[in-house]
Amino acid sequence: EDQLKVNIFEPELLKTAKKNGFSDRQIAKLWNVSPEEVRRRRQENQIIPDYKMVDTCAAEFESSTPYFYSTYEWENESKRSSKEKIIVLGSGPIRIGQGVEFDYATVHCVKALQALGKEAIVINSNPETVSTDFSISDKLYFEPLTFEDVMNIIDLEQPEGVIVQFGGQTAINLAEPLSKAGVKILGTQVED
Repeated sequence: EDQLKVNIFEPELLKTAKKNGFSDRQIAKLWNVSPEEVRRRRQENQIIPDYKMVDTCAAEFESSTPYFYSTYEWENESKRSSKEKIIVLGSGPIRIGQGVEFDYATVHCVKALQALGKEAIVINSNPETVSTDFSISDKLYFEPLTFEDVMNIIDLEQPEGVIVQFGGQTAINLAEPLSKAGVKILGTQVED
């Protein structure tokens, strides 16, 4: 932290901070700038996450399960397809008063998108849901439901849009910042 405070905008230190798990928001606070400025600096310097596939077979044989997690390493294993795609935000951890209804809605949304011929990509941080089962979505990112993490995936996947309304309040809270960043929100709009 001390190094970050005195070496503002230094690319190598920024890369090290990202590898060590600092969020754009944390770095912005240390630099006394906006998280958007940190994001801009990261992109300028090609400091973007790579996505690794979760090895669901414990290296016993080749795995093709499309589960991904981010890391600031050197090789991206998530390859963007040429298919039209939609991102569906999950609900994250289940909370008191928030049951499985959001997960149920997410699964049905994914199935409807697939029936329309779209690649359905789910972002969710809760591995204990039906929507994170390998047989549900075309691709799954196990990532925190934060603006930074969702935007990193949007930058990689370049979807037609994002569906937030089936992820409960966690996902809905991202609608406005995503919309302000130019992301097309499908379904109910922020203004509604």
